[in-house]
Amino acid sequence: MSRRDRADRKVDEVRRMLEGPRPQVPADLALRAAERGTRLLRRHRAARLVVRCLMCAAVVAFVVWAGITRPWELPPSGTTPPLEGW
Repeated sequence: MSRRDRADRKVDEVRRMLEGPRPQVPADLALRAAERGTRLLRRHRAARLVVRCLMCAAVVAFVVWAGITRPWELPPSGTTPPLEGW
């Protein structure tokens, strides 16, 4: 079966489906879809807010840690140089 035959068969199937009886759509379908969209949007906004708060907390924790431990400074040496001249 060639590609063109398959495409023609699919077009015929779609035409038959569109010509047939249409199913009943619930009257409140649009309202339910809008409510679901609102819930999803609210969840996404809440998730973004939580992620932003966690990122801010991580930045604050890093700044506090860096301020206390000062990792850019060299640690004190474990031995002292020998005293000369005494």
